[in-house]
Amino acid sequence: MKVEVFVTLRPSLNDAQGAVVCQALHNLGYEQVTQVRIGKYVELEVTGEDRAAVEHQVRAMSEQLLSNPIIEDFRVAL
Repeated sequence: MKVEVFVTLRPSLNDAQGAVVCQALHNLGYEQVTQVRIGKYVELEVTGEDRAAVEHQVRAMSEQLLSNPIIEDFRVAL
């Protein structure tokens, strides 16, 4: 089963990398861009037929390794 995990900085945190990209876009003439947030995309192939069990397992993986739960949020898409 293909599973996607999207990891983003929590909204309350300043995204320094996003700010640099936003400024670079402005320098290229894309002034209409007002904010950029940079995150991570992880694609997993996981065996298992029980969608709830796979989602639970991937959430555990995300909390333990794929994200930093102190500063990042994540969402899982099956």
